[in-house]
Amino acid sequence: MGRSVPAVGHDWQAELRARGYRLTPQRQLVLEAVGTLGHATPESIVTAVRETASGVNISTVYRTLELLEELGLVKHAHLSHSSPTWSLAAEDDHVHLVCRDCGEVQEVERSAVVGIAEELERRRGFVVDLGHLTVFGRCRACAPA
Repeated sequence: MGRSVPAVGHDWQAELRARGYRLTPQRQLVLEAVGTLGHATPESIVTAVRETASGVNISTVYRTLELLEELGLVKHAHLSHSSPTWSLAAEDDHVHLVCRDCGEVQEVERSAVVGIAEELERRRGFVVDLGHLTVFGRCRACAPA
């Protein structure tokens, strides 16, 4: 599920500088890997980054992802019991549907679940973070007939 690589430039640099950080080569490589891979695990990110910078290790990737999430540049989602997956915050405007049988991940627009979120807020005062919403179930192919 590859995606186009967003241009590395003034947007990321400006976001980081505004918060007192630089766009280091490692941060740039991690951002590019996340943008290219889409729903990337830290393991897949470190593999991609090592194609350019062989000295980067998994702990550097985790620290970088944590910082980039704090700064609002990336988001994570839990699509399984394994590592979270990461995507660019600007491209992560969807909800994930994960099949418990085959593991297929589908993306649907937030509008598909807004009614549920509004109902939870109305009834319970609970504000749903749709940016991190993952719904588990069975896809059409795996659902019982």
